[in-house]
Amino acid sequence: MTEQPGVVVTGVSGRMGQMLVREINASEKLRLVGALERKGHDWIGRDLGEAMGMARMGVMVEDDPLEPFARAQAIIDFTAPAATVAFAELAAQARAVHVIGTTGLSEDDIAAIDRAAHHAVVVRAGNMSLGVNLLTRLVKQVSAALDADWDIEVIESHHHHKVDAPSGTALMLGEAAAEGRGVALEEASDRGRDGITGARKRGDIGFHAIRGGDIVGEHEVLFATPGERIVLKHVASDRALFARGALRAALWGQDQGPGHYDMLDVLGLK
Repeated sequence: MTEQPGVVVTGVSGRMGQMLVREINASEKLRLVGALERKGHDWIGRDLGEAMGMARMGVMVEDDPLEPFARAQAIIDFTAPAATVAFAELAAQARAVHVIGTTGLSEDDIAAIDRAAHHAVVVRAGNMSLGVNLLTRLVKQVSAALDADWDIEVIESHHHHKVDAPSGTALMLGEAAAEGRGVALEEASDRGRDGITGARKRGDIGFHAIRGGDIVGEHEVLFATPGERIVLKHVASDRALFARGALRAALWGQDQGPGHYDMLDVLGLK
């Protein structure tokens, strides 16, 4: 490519949005061409740099995605399911790469994103980190090697602002465990035990969510059988690693044909 791809960041006032802006500004391979926030937000109409307490950037915060998307080659989107579905259609119309880090998506949301991916590149992942995606591969391999006498539990911890549970990463790890075992996660998932639950069902994949303080993200997959345990764990201490992964996905997508990809594709781990 002759020039740096232009990127629009959605949900720009959030923790991830601001981290993405800083990482793009520090990048020699991408440039920021747009910043979006929801209608009525007090950043609308302001220079993004000034809104973030920095020097002017020459990029205004907008609430209408049409013009920013038209001038972008990539959209990086860590927002909410309804917004992400709407952005997917618009990004497809603009033929821009849509990098999705939004979690809490329903089956209907994913189906709508699938339709958009017929016309443009979509990279969607519950986690953009190299380490977590390697962990996903390991979980699938270990799960495939062990039978249902080994109980599987996925434990995730995040900051107290996180609004969805289990996390997208926990579900991604659960999917990997289910695929390794050759079962559908929907049929094996066991979430949030409370009260007199009875004995654990053989073959279930359990999920547990911890919320507290400023935990960036911790994910542990426990394989347990009488007499021994295997624990696979990833700890994130810096949110910037997710932003850097998203930027990598945006660059990778510039050379791909339309389709619905994930970070395993981006990292060459499939």
